Amino acid sequence: MLISPSTLRTFTENIFKAIGCSHEHAVLAADVLLKSDLRGIDSHGVARLSGYVRLWEKKRINPTPNIRIVHETPTTATVDGDAGLGLVVAPFAMEVAIKKAELYGSGWVSVRNSNHFGIAGYHALMAVEKDMIGFAMTNASPLVAPTFSNERLLGTNPMCYAFPAGKYPPVIVDMATSAAANGKLEIAQRLGKQVPEGWIQDKEGNYTTDPHALKTGGSLLPLGSDRDHGSHKGFGLSATVDILSAVLSGANYGPWAPPFVAFLDPPNDPVGAGIGHFLGAMRVDGFRPVDEFKDHLDNWVERFKSSSTVDPSQKVIIPGEPELEAEADRIANGIPLVDAVVEDLNKLAERFNISPLLKTAAGLAQRNP
Repeated sequence: MLISPSTLRTFTENIFKAIGCSHEHAVLAADVLLKSDLRGIDSHGVARLSGYVRLWEKKRINPTPNIRIVHETPTTATVDGDAGLGLVVAPFAMEVAIKKAELYGSGWVSVRNSNHFGIAGYHALMAVEKDMIGFAMTNASPLVAPTFSNERLLGTNPMCYAFPAGKYPPVIVDMATSAAANGKLEIAQRLGKQVPEGWIQDKEGNYTTDPHALKTGGSLLPLGSDRDHGSHKGFGLSATVDILSAVLSGANYGPWAPPFVAFLDPPNDPVGAGIGHFLGAMRVDGFRPVDEFKDHLDNWVERFKSSSTVDPSQKVIIPGEPELEAEADRIANGIPLVDAVVEDLNKLAERFNISPLLKTAAGLAQRNP
């Protein structure tokens, strides 16, 4: 089913307002989720809306947080999110990083006491808009087993690097440090499909293609899947995210990170507050003139796009290119939602007495979102 971006945006804003968010925060939170759906990252868009509501019901999300800087130097800061929506806390922190970069060349902000912040790319792109290089990463619910382990100790721990180009779109490296993001398992579950081998192991440490394996004690695998294919590198990247996001900020790290799902309670022996993020911004002109950098990044893109390929019908894909293509298509034609997500959203509408998603647009995409 195709839903127009404007319809989905209004619906999402209304849900956030219904749980007590201010107009400003509701608009921002909806924008982060919509950006994910527009860019084709369906696992982190409105499909997660009910998850935020359930955390609010458990009083694990504060809809009216006092987001504040609790430690600061000219180029660094630590932000306490006051248990607010990560969708709101992370942009606040990135704004702090950008302001510091404007003054001193770079800005780095660690965040504690936050929640799931959506796609990392949203926050990193805020710096790109200022001709800066953006960094965004976060730790997450412990679902990933380190190399050789069958114990869930790390999150999917995504990291994103975004670089401004000239005539081409930004180069955006946005990825989980696990073999697959948990959201992809959720999509497979909704569609009734198996997942590729190498994404998950069961509780005994054997490969499985069952997307429900996490519910029976299994775990996601690090990027690389096993030692022979470089899983120790994925483990190292995930560890880096966990340390910068949580150990540095005072958030919960490793197995103490609170779960995103509301039916699981956080550990009763926390080592910090909430989950953590790490965001940064660097001015390009701190290294060379912006126009020169953009010209050479354009040249970089062109050279890689023109490279020979094993299959002549395929071309090298620049990081961020598939998401950009999805965004252009979905702005024009609407955002596809599977029936299970539509049903879930309409249950939220019924609960909060707002217009159901289907009735707001007769279930059809509008050509002028």
